[in-house]
Order: sequence, then structure tokens, then C-alpha cells
Amino acid sequence: MKSILSREQFVITPEKNGLVRDIKLRHLLMIAFGGAIGTGLFVGTGGNIASAGPLGTLIAYAIGGVIIYSVMLSLGELASYFPHTGSFGDYAHRFIGPATGYMIFWLYWLGWVISVGIEYIAVGFLMQYWFPSVPVYWWVIGCVVLIFLLNSFSVKVFAESEFVLSMIKTIAVIAFIAIGFVAIIYHIYLNGFGAVFANFYFEKGGLFPNGVQVVLGTILVVIFAFTGTEIIGVAVGETKNPSQVMPKAIKATLARIVFFFIGSVFIISVFLPMNDSTITQSPFVSVLERIELPFLKGGIPYVASVMNFIIITALISTANSGLYGASRMIYGLSEKKMYFPIFAKLNKRGTPIFALYLSIIFSLVALFTKIFAPEAVIEALISVVSFTVIIVWASVSISQYIFRKRYIASGKSLKDLPYKAPFTPLIQIIGLLGCLIGIIGAYFDPQQRIGIWATLVYIILCYGVYFITKDRFGRVSKGEEDVLASR
Repeated sequence: MKSILSREQFVITPEKNGLVRDIKLRHLLMIAFGGAIGTGLFVGTGGNIASAGPLGTLIAYAIGGVIIYSVMLSLGELASYFPHTGSFGDYAHRFIGPATGYMIFWLYWLGWVISVGIEYIAVGFLMQYWFPSVPVYWWVIGCVVLIFLLNSFSVKVFAESEFVLSMIKTIAVIAFIAIGFVAIIYHIYLNGFGAVFANFYFEKGGLFPNGVQVVLGTILVVIFAFTGTEIIGVAVGETKNPSQVMPKAIKATLARIVFFFIGSVFIISVFLPMNDSTITQSPFVSVLERIELPFLKGGIPYVASVMNFIIITALISTANSGLYGASRMIYGLSEKKMYFPIFAKLNKRGTPIFALYLSIIFSLVALFTKIFAPEAVIEALISVVSFTVIIVWASVSISQYIFRKRYIASGKSLKDLPYKAPFTPLIQIIGLLGCLIGIIGAYFDPQQRIGIWATLVYIILCYGVYFITKDRFGRVSKGEEDVLASR
């Protein structure tokens, strides 16, 4: 009987499933950035500031940063020891239970297909800056074709495209933060130190103009902004030397991502008044249009067009990563005999093409904005995506805690782990408490409450379908039952 801590069962090799390990460290780093820096930061920040105020938004981003930092440390330990494309679903299946693993697979898939749809919507809004007469859904169709082509070829094409797209927006965020801090210094020189914090105190409502409860509710929306960082846990299953690469990726990305988000939000808060923020207009463009610098009389030339292009590139990058993650979840389900075997089939380039078809079809939820009010749809979808990722993150923390406990109990040395998450179990407790705070805070917002209830219904449905169809796909082999029983 194999030990439940045996790596061999869950480590992907080309001989086992045909997936090609063509993702390198540089790709993995940019996939982490590319998955995270998208709609939530470039577009959604304006809506957060409009509801929670500048200080409340900064607090929400700081809490979100602590949560993602804790979860990613746990994911680093699991993914380094068990580098598998199924990632979160496999870990939950192995350490929490098969039914929960099944639910996590479908939950993460749902989060990404909705998120990809949101990226389509955002691209459509931003393209109207240049082409106001062209309907949003035409740009949605264009995005669908492009993202499908980038994912349908080999994983190397996906990785290289994501590297280029993510590099563009990473450089853009660095440039925005650099320009912003120079402008802040000049702002202090002209108007005094107090001018930096002028926007933080709203005349009619103080530091928290809409109440502290709105700040708590914003945490769930902020979590949406950080969504995508964890996708490196999926990509590591198609990475060369995963046990060596994953620890490096974790160490290199976490602090930088948090710095990018908090730094950008601070600069936006300094230059963009709360009542000028909106969910459909990028605050990055608004801020760069307002910035005054002594060596740029008349402002930065073509700033709106340049930033609009960069943001569109960023959104395409996030959609690219999202479709990749969604298709790998379907593939992972089928590979583990939890779903129809056709979705485990690969094309000649090693891409799970049928899983890709299914995922991109459901991502077309963006087209429903033709019928419904865009802002209302985006807010509802963001709450669903945020809640799904909270559950997935919580499952990672729980899985890593159980894994570490059993690893030590089996007599193995922590020195032998490719990557050891520090401060266990403190980081798992922080991660779980942070997720709980986000859920509780969001419940006070009626619009987000709808998304929470909808996701809970979906979770119950997943569990129900698992037990109803448990024997249909022969999802748990005798060997796996033995291993699970050995717990």
C-alpha cells in the first residue's frame, strides 16, 4: 500500500498523461503577475475607492495582501512537493476528501470562466475610448477568438504569449508607481505635505464616508483583484524542474505583487478624489491625466491612449491565464475519472482541447451584458468570483495544514521538503481568518450577498452531483480507496 504522502501518485510526467513540461521559471514568474494584475487593479480600484474611500480601500488591500501572502506560502509547500496540474482540487481530494476535491475543481473552474468573461467586458469598455460607436460585444467576440488561439496551440505558445503580455503590464505598473511618487514629491513641493492626504478625508463623511462595514465588504472585491496569483499552482504541473522552480517563484512574486497593488492604490488615492472614481473608467488613466510634473508642461502626451492600450493588454493577459486555469481544472477532473473521459484527451500538441472548448463556451457569459446593465452585471460577477476563490484559498490552507501534520507524523524530516512554509500553523490560521472576514464583511452588502448565496447553492449542487454520480465515472480506483482509507 502506497503512503498518502507518496509524491509519485500526483507528480505528472509526460509518460503518464502526455502533458509537455515546457513552462520555464521566467514563464512561471510572469504567469503569477499576469494572473493577478488585471481588471481588479486597473478598473475595479475606482469602484472600491468610490464606495470605501481611499483609506478604507488601502486597508482592504492590506488585508487582502496578508491573506494572499499566507495562502501562497501554503501553496508553495504543496505545489513543490506535489506538482500537479489539478493543484487545489488534487490537494483537497487527497487531504480533505474526494467530495471536497470534486467541489474545489468545479468551484475554481467556475471562478475562472466568470473572470475571463469579466475581462472581455472590461476590454469592450476600454475599446470604446477609441471606438465609441462599436458595440461592446464585438470586442468580446474578438477577445474570445484571440484567447482561444493562444491556448489551443502548445503550452509553450501560451507561456510565451503570457510572458510578453505580463511583461508589458508589469513594466507599466512600475512606471506608474515611479511617475506617481515623483509627482507626489512635486505635489508636496507646491502645496505642502498635507496636500498628499487631502483626498483621504471626505468632507461629508470623514475617513470612512460610507461606514466601516463597507470597508469590510470591500475586502471580498479586493480578493478578486488578487485572484490569479495562485494559478502558478496549476502551471507548475507543466513546468520543468517544478520542485526547484516553485520555491523560487513563490519567493520572487509575493512581496512584489503586494507592493504593486498597495503602491498603485496609494497613488490613485492621492490624485483621484473619491467622488470622481467609477467602476467603468480606469483610475490609472484618470490619475495620469491629472498629474503635474515640472519637466512635462501640459501633462504626459497621449497618456490616456497609451495607458488604455496597456490596460487592454493586461486584461487579455488575465483572460489568457484564466482560460488556461479553467481548462486544466476540467482536464484534472477527467484525468482523475471524476468527469467524462473525453475531456482528458489531448491534441497532437499536448493541449486538452475538449476541456478548452467547454471552458471558453461558458466564458461567453460576458455576452449577457448586451441584455443587462453593465455595471450591475460586473458587480454581481465579481462577488461570485471573489467568493469562489476564497473557498479555494481556504482549502489550500486546510490541505497544507493536514499535509504537514501527516508528514511529521510519518517520521519524515522537514529539511527534505523542497519548500517549507514558514510559521505553520500561524499562516494557515491567518489565511482562514482573513477569508472569513471577507465573507462576513461582504454579507453586509446586499449586492455581494446575492453572489455569496448563489455560490453556496453551487457548492451544494457540486456535492450533490458528486454523490449522485459517484459510481458513474469510476472516479476512485481501488488503489486510491486504499490510500484514502489509510488516513
